Amino acid sequence: MSVPAHARGYESFSGEIGRTTADSTPEWQYPPVAPAGAPNVVVVLVDDMGFSDIGPFGSEIDTPVLDRLAANGLRLTNFHTTPLCSPSRAALLTGINSHRAGFGFVANADPGYPGLRLELADDVLTLPEILRANGYATYAVGKWHLVRDATLHPAARRDSWPTRRGFDRYYGSLEGLNSFYYPNQLVSDSSPVNIEEYPEDYYLTDDYTDRAVGYIKELRAHDAAKPFFLYFAHTAMHGPLQAKPEDQAKYRGRYREGWDRLRQSRFASQLAQGLFPAGTEQKPRNTEPGYEAQEWDALTDEQRSRFERYMEVYAGMVDSIDQSLGRIVDTLEQLGELDNTIIVFTSDNGGTAEGGPEGTRTYFAQFAQVDEPEWERDVPHDDELIGTAKLGVHYPRGWGQASNTPFRFYKGQTFAGGVRVPFVLSWPRGLPRTDGDSGVRQEYVYITDLAPTLLDLIGLERPSVRNGLPAKDFDGVSAARVLHDPSAISQHAEQYSEMTGHRGFYRDGWKLLALHEPGRDIDDPRWQLFDVRTDPTELHDLSERLPGKVAELAAAWDEAAWHNTVFPLLTRQDLARRRPEEARLGDPVRILPGTPTLERYRSQRLIAYRDFTITVELSGYRAGDEGVLVAHGDPLGGYLVYVENGRLIFGYNAYGRYATLDAGEIAEGSRLLTLSATVRPHLRWDFTLGIDGVRAGELPDQVQLAGMSPWTGISVGLDARGPVSWDLRERRGVFRYGGELLAVTYHPGAVGVSEEAQRALDSEAELIAE
Repeated sequence: MSVPAHARGYESFSGEIGRTTADSTPEWQYPPVAPAGAPNVVVVLVDDMGFSDIGPFGSEIDTPVLDRLAANGLRLTNFHTTPLCSPSRAALLTGINSHRAGFGFVANADPGYPGLRLELADDVLTLPEILRANGYATYAVGKWHLVRDATLHPAARRDSWPTRRGFDRYYGSLEGLNSFYYPNQLVSDSSPVNIEEYPEDYYLTDDYTDRAVGYIKELRAHDAAKPFFLYFAHTAMHGPLQAKPEDQAKYRGRYREGWDRLRQSRFASQLAQGLFPAGTEQKPRNTEPGYEAQEWDALTDEQRSRFERYMEVYAGMVDSIDQSLGRIVDTLEQLGELDNTIIVFTSDNGGTAEGGPEGTRTYFAQFAQVDEPEWERDVPHDDELIGTAKLGVHYPRGWGQASNTPFRFYKGQTFAGGVRVPFVLSWPRGLPRTDGDSGVRQEYVYITDLAPTLLDLIGLERPSVRNGLPAKDFDGVSAARVLHDPSAISQHAEQYSEMTGHRGFYRDGWKLLALHEPGRDIDDPRWQLFDVRTDPTELHDLSERLPGKVAELAAAWDEAAWHNTVFPLLTRQDLARRRPEEARLGDPVRILPGTPTLERYRSQRLIAYRDFTITVELSGYRAGDEGVLVAHGDPLGGYLVYVENGRLIFGYNAYGRYATLDAGEIAEGSRLLTLSATVRPHLRWDFTLGIDGVRAGELPDQVQLAGMSPWTGISVGLDARGPVSWDLRERRGVFRYGGELLAVTYHPGAVGVSEEAQRALDSEAELIAE
């Protein structure tokens, strides 16, 4: 295996287990058998959780399971990821830099360039493929986010779905985020799960954990010795933030002192635990325009009261993740396998600023950028509902900066706040702590190093071939020496980073960084230079004092960018492009009753930024027939048409603000009901209901559902999954239509019928990235 340029003096693997003979017969044993005594591997990846959010990294949040694992294991305090979700997941699972792996951005765009293909290529090997070829059972649970929007639906090809990339079993959400009470679509192995109504006590993290524990128990009931790889990728802590009542209640009142004092206490804990060298300074509150966090004591009483509720929910979710890990640890202990299981816990990027300066109670409205005074981005609600199933919220970015204590900036940027995250590793049998070893490692390790490190620890080699193609070499290198020896030097000597024009380059303790500034030429970065050996929080810019070092590292960034297919550099607006064949997702469609709920993106293409008409065909209305005819969405936004007590009713949920149109009684024998939406300026819709071609009522000037709303797809004959109308769900449940419904047909109009719609389309990728 060739050794990357940044891997100096240390080659962790040799040989090719994937090499084939002239007749293409694999040379490894079939069925593959793992080495005797091979450890299990559990990788727990959390979403959007910052450096300081767990106890072993300074948090006040209760994380006893992680505390225990860290106390007996190792903590990497200089572990880096990419700035966003999909790129980090691709790098973790492949050991390849995100752009070379095809994921220079999240899988919610499709600009068409090699570094942004947003699917794993045929010549990219994954860690589960390698482990499965060496006798491991392989399981994935949770968030995937390595599938383009257009290939989320069950009729799409599944080349980049988990079971096609090395996992024996998969259960979770292919999306980048989801509701914790009403997920829009779950997938089991390679098929969507047709769920009409979730149990009353449903919570997504618990569902994931049940499935993960079940996989382990099932394996051991059938094979007592086969090692397994479990990739548990949480949807938490991504917004919308929702926590179980008991987990929220545990933290009630604990954040009244605010984010400024929380950052102070967390940083003090980090220093006391020896996570940073003596003399390390904490970043003062972010003040850069667009990134600034407000001073807590300068807020109003109302703001402080509301803002602390957001953090109570967030803390409850972190606590829930620790509980989930505890169930897996308990299962391993019951099986007598904890000592010989490698457990890794980390995050895909830093804490986020996507809630803005005030936070939001209407999460999906954040994805609809409308430059209009009358646009109401945050619909007021009772603060007691924050964190419940009825709202989709996210915290103000002041809590995001506290999450990233002691660093600068957030998810999406290449500064440490966006890319430096907690990392805990436990393997009592293979990496026992020796006397005098604190377990803290301050050497630079990058997310591409995880796959080669795990293979090195297990003693496995990497194939050179995938599907008959030469497989891309690892960009990462093994960090096994650093794990074994507290005095070892990292072999990952240099690393580029890039995200929507934000850039970074690390080499031997020097870090070159640049924010892409709005309006500035993307090819003219304003570089900042830091010596992170003495200034790990990137506070003291040395660029003016050391222009030669800036020029050296800038040239190295450019060279690495060409090698890793980073070019062309694209801003967030550029990333809104989609491939032309997606247009067919907006063709008219006739949906029969009993059709499983349509996938979210497929459903959105039928209505997004366009006129549309929905036609409901009945065999003939009869007195007493009632129920939901068509529903699209959930509590965070949507619409539905239903019949109750002989009357035709349209309900419209604009990000939590609900309006109703009662179109009156339906005549006996009526066969054709219609709902028409007409686009108006300022991203509004006028709605009209019709009965057998006669206008029956109007609901004008309604805010369009845009961005990622409606989140739940279209269902016919009932309101499946999350309720569009809480009142209706509480009164009638999913309210299945009892008459003879023949079909529902969507007739979409043209896309982009207004300048406001085009501006909103151009801005969606920007919001996704924040």
